[in-house]
Amino acid sequence: MDPTLIHPSRRQLLKAAGCGFGSLAFSAMANQMPVIAPRAKRVIFIFLQGGPSQVDTYDYKPELFRADQREVGFYVPRTRVEEQRTVMKPMWDFQQYGESGRWSSSLFPEVARHIDDLCFIHSMHTEGVAHGPATLFLHTGATNLVRPSMGAWISYGLGSENENLPAFVTVNPPANKGGPRNYANAFLPAFHQGTVLGQPGNPNASPEIRNLGSPLNDESVKREHDFLDQLNRIQVGDSNDSVLDGVIKSHELAWRMQTHAAEMVDVERETRETRELYGIGNDTTDGFARQCLAARQLAESGVRFIQVSHCDNSSTPVWDQHSNMPKHEELAGQVDKPIAGLLEDLKRRGLLEDTLVWWGAEFGRTPFSQNNNGRDHNPRGFTVWLAGGGVKPGMSYGSTDEFGFQAVEDKVHMHDLHATILHLLGLDHEKLTYRFAGRDFRLTDVHGRVVKEIFA
Repeated sequence: MDPTLIHPSRRQLLKAAGCGFGSLAFSAMANQMPVIAPRAKRVIFIFLQGGPSQVDTYDYKPELFRADQREVGFYVPRTRVEEQRTVMKPMWDFQQYGESGRWSSSLFPEVARHIDDLCFIHSMHTEGVAHGPATLFLHTGATNLVRPSMGAWISYGLGSENENLPAFVTVNPPANKGGPRNYANAFLPAFHQGTVLGQPGNPNASPEIRNLGSPLNDESVKREHDFLDQLNRIQVGDSNDSVLDGVIKSHELAWRMQTHAAEMVDVERETRETRELYGIGNDTTDGFARQCLAARQLAESGVRFIQVSHCDNSSTPVWDQHSNMPKHEELAGQVDKPIAGLLEDLKRRGLLEDTLVWWGAEFGRTPFSQNNNGRDHNPRGFTVWLAGGGVKPGMSYGSTDEFGFQAVEDKVHMHDLHATILHLLGLDHEKLTYRFAGRDFRLTDVHGRVVKEIFA
């Protein structure tokens, strides 16, 4: 079919939804049956691009205070040799919160109020010491190869709960360090690539699906749709061509999105109290607050995997403080209230029970200083937290060494985290495969351990 027959606004919407033309393969987006009893129905991934420092946020290490400005030998990830480096203590005070008594620094006071809902993994480690490879590994399970993103795998494995929306949506994703490859479908059917809300690299772009509106009136839009559907059916005829069938289903999704999606993703329709809960209207928090509220609306509407990203369009990721760790305070101020608002809103609506919230980045940072008051990349030990979706609340799993540098107890690799999240959704990471170029591929490659110890 010639795509020029389709109105430009529809073509743009199809493209945004991952509905390419030509050799489009298709796997129906209908709600699929999990192979494992699911504990979660959907995931909201909060990505802080660049790597917040675990020893300045949630991984409390008293030894850092005692050893401040002391020379200590570390096996430096970037140089791969042991070097004497100057220990730098955390720049923010730590204290215990909640009934669970979990530690948090003063960087995230709003999220700390919800600490009894969080499940910390303090023993993360990953591949790649540079942002590009590590970010790709976080999203796709590979550092330098073209692989489907995690959201695409979940879309492929489960489909969407809502036929009027795609299964995988990413809000204002990073434009650098892999860019579209971080939410692409790679060799999976194009239908499963992430649909972008807002604009890549623009943290203040409105979280809306672009090209939803048509310049045509309702009657003309309906006639266009019916005419296109007739052409499609004629071309398919009696064949069982999955490619053409995929194009038809893609057009139908775009049609349903144009007629239904706008009312599902609209932060302005929320009450004033809800918008203020997230921090909308405050100059500091407004941009990220809109992303988080849109994520809750998408989760409520049945989208399986939603990513919100704290990033910008610069070449340096926002949480990448090699020489200015005090900036962490400014950045935390932009996201703390919106994240806390998201947790509270999900919980009061009964959505946190089957929504897994995942907070993290591509790696952490070193406990030794760089350029006087900065910290370097550290893939050897860092922290993520999960909430809801079948994980134990108020839990702390694994640990790093006395300096918060290297995972040493109950280590969790990024492959393990991917396997665990898929399991919570009812997917067996070893069986969720796609045959391409003569090989069965999967998100976790030939690795991955399900960390069942954190399950509620």
